[in-house]
Amino acid sequence: MAIVRWDPFGELNSLHDQMNGLFNQAFGSNATQLMPVTDIYSQNDTSMTVEVHLPNFEDDDVSVDVQDNTLIISAEHEEKDEQKGRKYYVRESSNSFYRRVALPKQADQEHIEAHFSKGVLTVTVPFKELPKPKKVTINSGKKK
Repeated sequence: MAIVRWDPFGELNSLHDQMNGLFNQAFGSNATQLMPVTDIYSQNDTSMTVEVHLPNFEDDDVSVDVQDNTLIISAEHEEKDEQKGRKYYVRESSNSFYRRVALPKQADQEHIEAHFSKGVLTVTVPFKELPKPKKVTINSGKKK
């Protein structure tokens, strides 16, 4: 019978690696993967669009507010009756969402529109035309 040397730290390292693998498999190696997809873009210079993918939310669950030159998007819903009592091992959906988006200076906050369809919230922020620079005439200092 051969004598086998036991290394307690070797087993701890192995357990640590297994737990990291389990965590990465369940939640992804990047924590931002759990956040709903949010795209902010402009197709032209007249507006900005914010798209938030919110599966499993209804339009009554979603709120869009403007405060202090910031767009605030939040969503929250309760678990459905068929979901209550379940023991989740992996869950990629969320019951709540919160995102703040700083608005540019030219945002026309009075005319922001939001639409929610098929789990996608689309917020359109129109831009006001900024004042054009005023041309100042330069006097040469000579009197006529």
